[in-house]
Amino acid sequence: MSTNTGLVAYVEESEFDTILSEEKVVVVDFTATWCGPCRLVSPLMDQLAEEYKGRAKVIKVDVDNNKPIFKKFGLRSIPAVLIFKDGELSESIIGLSPYEQFSSAVSKLL
Repeated sequence: MSTNTGLVAYVEESEFDTILSEEKVVVVDFTATWCGPCRLVSPLMDQLAEEYKGRAKVIKVDVDNNKPIFKKFGLRSIPAVLIFKDGELSESIIGLSPYEQFSSAVSKLL
């Protein structure tokens, strides 16, 4: 079951593939409660969700509860934001980045 914090829903592994197949552009924020830099990325994801509402879906995955997804993409550190188009990974932004980097990555795919 997904839980909402702000505009961006947390999704579980069971929902992940469904969302990728149903949405054209999906932004996935891999995060954890104990991760300081992740807390700085979180409001940027809310802003992204607002700016691209109806055109791109922004979701969060808690890496502690969903290790298989995290490993599936070969991720080793968080924050990690992966951007998918039509179910395919298009862009990875690892670490703390300015909002413009996320925003331009999404607009390229729309």
